[in-house]
Amino acid sequence: MIGALELGFIYGIMALGVYLTFRVLNFPDLTVDGSFTSGAATAAMLILGGHSPWLATFAGGGVGLLAGVFTGLLHTKGKIDGLLAGILTMIALWSVNLRIMGKANLPLLRETTLISPMREAGFLGKSVIGIFIFAGVALLFTIAVHWFLHTDLGLSIQATGNNGQMIRALGVNTDRTSILTLALSNMFVGLCGAVMAQYQGFADISMGIGLILVGLASVILGQALLGQRSIFVAALAVVIGSVLYRIIIHFALAVGLNPNDMKAVTAGLVIAALLLPRWGFLKKLPAMRGTRLVPAAAVAGGRRSDDPAGKGA
Repeated sequence: MIGALELGFIYGIMALGVYLTFRVLNFPDLTVDGSFTSGAATAAMLILGGHSPWLATFAGGGVGLLAGVFTGLLHTKGKIDGLLAGILTMIALWSVNLRIMGKANLPLLRETTLISPMREAGFLGKSVIGIFIFAGVALLFTIAVHWFLHTDLGLSIQATGNNGQMIRALGVNTDRTSILTLALSNMFVGLCGAVMAQYQGFADISMGIGLILVGLASVILGQALLGQRSIFVAALAVVIGSVLYRIIIHFALAVGLNPNDMKAVTAGLVIAALLLPRWGFLKKLPAMRGTRLVPAAAVAGGRRSDDPAGKGA
């Protein structure tokens, strides 16, 4: 269980990146599956090359940022549909990641990483200290997202996702805000990939496959439970959703389900989180409202107190 909680908080960073694109920008970005592996591959190669684990981790985030910029350019300047732009980048990153790694798997068990001191102290998987450390890091990222989305630039990004035509009429360059959001989102994902490679002791070419579904599960589950009363609550809900998802997977494995079935379990969780609020008594729960992936209508001006991103219900 301790290991599941640690993983939940680590993956919470990735889920925050997914939240920025799917909820705030209203952009279906599938770059995540590739940029996660890019972050892991970059960090692993730098660590194996004798560089600082801190440098390797930030470099992993930087590579993810570049992947997000590429997707943004395809969409805004190339006028390619957002969903297709993400798919194209994700496919291209498979080859790029293999070039970075040189082979399909890179072991890090004998290397010094950011996680090594915790592992040597016996914190990983055995002590609540490890949980508190990862939870603290996830909370810092949550606070950073909360702060950023309250800046003028952050408000412009929210307005871009809510009503692009309106904000363009006010003089905001929505191409720039879209590219920036995709870059920040994939930077979070790349950082998460870099940390995960060090946590599990290896980087693998297939470690990002299906990750977007995990991110969606975290976003939808968390916000179904806590709602979106404010930006901070919405962002925190994403992290809580990531932890909840890992706990569910932990118990699914504990009862004897085949690990190969976990993708189906993830899909089932997302489907349940999307459908249950529309059925029966769950419709009456305020926190269970607004769990649709894409809002049905945008609000042309202003924000309700219960709709921090200004997306309407």
